[in-house]
Amino acid sequence: MANFEPMENALSEQGYSAVCGVDEAGRGPLAGPVYAAAVILKPDSEFEGLDDSKKLTEKKRESLFEQIIKEALAYKIVAVDHKTIDELNILNATMLAMKTAVEGLSVSADYALIDGNKTPGLSIPSQYVIGGDAKVKSIAAASILAKVSRDRYMLELAEKYPQYQFEKHKGYGTKLHYQMLDEHGISDIHRMSFLKKYIEARKNGR
Repeated sequence: MANFEPMENALSEQGYSAVCGVDEAGRGPLAGPVYAAAVILKPDSEFEGLDDSKKLTEKKRESLFEQIIKEALAYKIVAVDHKTIDELNILNATMLAMKTAVEGLSVSADYALIDGNKTPGLSIPSQYVIGGDAKVKSIAAASILAKVSRDRYMLELAEKYPQYQFEKHKGYGTKLHYQMLDEHGISDIHRMSFLKKYIEARKNGR
């Protein structure tokens, strides 16, 4: 389990009563949406094995996902699709997903802790935390909600587009994924803005 910093407690002592953690999943893949989640945990919440979602097994993430959505004071999971990513670029699409998640909480947050090095334009005070998913409990919880939700959706896409084997790489730019692109071409759920170099190389016969 991660050694979390008591940032939520410190903010509570400053008078903030609903601190949310925010994280994303799926910034890097060549296909599918980017997901973000915002979570407000109860002050006494304890989740055994909670950590940055990337450090956990799929089984542990799934278990924690169910615990978090059952016990959180509030949570919101948002997806921004591949077309919007191509229109806005991945950074702006991620910020949009995070902002929408915070604004969609059933309990209004009064402070947001954002994983990464940038904050979306929120109407409440916020701060970013680099490596926050391993430092802040509510951000770790948000990372799990975003990651599990995206992985589940990519498994749905794997059934719809079996030739790309999304169940194995979740859309990331693995060797297998590029092999499937070579064999089957680009699908309508790929991010065209992420495939510019690939398309150029194919044109040039590389």
